[in-house]
Amino acid sequence: IVTVNCARLLKADHHATNGVVHVIDKVIATTTNTIQQVIETEDSLETLRAAVAASDLNSLLESEGQYTLLAPTNEAFEKIPRETLNRILGDPEALRDLLNHHILKSAMCAEAIIAGLTMETLEGTTLDVGCSGEELTLNGRPIIANKDVLATNGVVHFVNELLIPDSAKTLFELAQESEVSKSTEFFRQAGLTSHLT
Repeated sequence: IVTVNCARLLKADHHATNGVVHVIDKVIATTTNTIQQVIETEDSLETLRAAVAASDLNSLLESEGQYTLLAPTNEAFEKIPRETLNRILGDPEALRDLLNHHILKSAMCAEAIIAGLTMETLEGTTLDVGCSGEELTLNGRPIIANKDVLATNGVVHFVNELLIPDSAKTLFELAQESEVSKSTEFFRQAGLTSHLT
């Protein structure tokens, strides 16, 4: 699937006497902002803006290149427990891993996404980016709220859930989501939860 600034290429290579015509499905708008400038101008990305500043990722998101930012909205940050959020925001390494887990190594417009596509993040992890009918999905869930916000160095999709990588979780959080959750409950009953957090 070929796209031009996120417009889908419908018909290619119509030869004319003075050139070639490619037919696309939308008007291409002028793009002047970097991904960082998109973050700075969107009210719904206020928490993300503060997180990016705290992790010194501003220069990366202003630099030349082609990235896809899966931008968690304020709503996405509000969905996770306040204690977990404060822990991540207070830990520079966990925060950087969290943000890098939301940045794909190449620009990926919605029109070019097909079911079952696996993309590598800057953190080195992978995300399953796909579609279910008309909806885009991440790891099988339709959590993309707004798509194809173009920037000079890539594209931004707004997501309404936070994607927390394992490297940004405590032992307790990891265990709760795994097949040792029963053991975790025994630690809690024994008053030893602090060792896992």
